Amino acid sequence: MLTRPRSDEERYARRMARIARWDRPIESGGQRLRAWANMLLVDHGIFRLAYLNAHRVTPRLWRSAQPAPHQIARFAREGVKTIVNLRGGREHGSWPLQKEACERHGIRLVDFVLRSRGAPDRETILGAEAFFEELAEPALVHCKSGADRAGFFSALYLLVHEKLPLAEAMRQLSLRYGHFRFAKTGILDAFFEAYRREGDAKGIPFLEWVRTVYDPDRLEREFKPGLISSLIADRLIRRE
Repeated sequence: MLTRPRSDEERYARRMARIARWDRPIESGGQRLRAWANMLLVDHGIFRLAYLNAHRVTPRLWRSAQPAPHQIARFAREGVKTIVNLRGGREHGSWPLQKEACERHGIRLVDFVLRSRGAPDRETILGAEAFFEELAEPALVHCKSGADRAGFFSALYLLVHEKLPLAEAMRQLSLRYGHFRFAKTGILDAFFEAYRREGDAKGIPFLEWVRTVYDPDRLEREFKPGLISSLIADRLIRRE
């Protein structure tokens, strides 16, 4: 039996319903149990219990997948003061559990929303410098799997805040962390490659290039993801 594809309105309504369910404090044992079940089974957190994909970017910055409460406790013992959430919408039980754990351990929880399958937003990138300067460290940055958005944020941090060379920053987007550069998420690599050609090679500072040269529409038109890599990232391992 054929099913009718969901309209944009239907998808939006379902997303808003998920946010309404999870973007609120946990007030009972039953709510906590349901949040854990959603985190583990719907948000694929069961895999992150075995492997969080956590790595040090610098002595004062960690990157990882979405952490569970006991993993947040471990980072608190490591001295982490801030957790940066790259995921945006509060659509899973992971969110209230994380918020509760951060409050319990005195960790500040902040957002820096990024996309993994679209051209990076110019204003978001231009705001990164001030965000990094105000970030209370040591900090942990995470997305869902710790592979794509966490890698992009880490590369930005090294390039903009630490003033490291582009080639060194781009190592944060690597198969070592589970990042597929030939899938749809490879548009993040294409963004830095565009800077390499159009800015770095001409001596244009990164943020100046973003402000005056970078064309997100052209990047999206020209980027062509590989079919097999996209199937692996989107269908098999269910990247966000």
